[in-house]
Amino acid sequence: MIAFLKAIPFGVLLTLIVALFMGSGGATGGMLNIFLVDVNFPEYYLDFDFYWSWMLFLGGTFLAFVFVLMMGD
Repeated sequence: MIAFLKAIPFGVLLTLIVALFMGSGGATGGMLNIFLVDVNFPEYYLDFDFYWSWMLFLGGTFLAFVFVLMMGD
């Protein structure tokens, strides 16, 4: 369980980096389904957007999980 929790930030980082380059180029990634997420909180003057893919997140988290398991504790 701890290995999975350690792998989640790496899955998020991998997803943000890969989706940024693919999404900004106009690609959806086919089965990856990369889409633009718009975050808007006007009461806090916060407005930004980023590209995301749930399939890429799951794949990246699984890959990081396997690497963390192979490294041991």
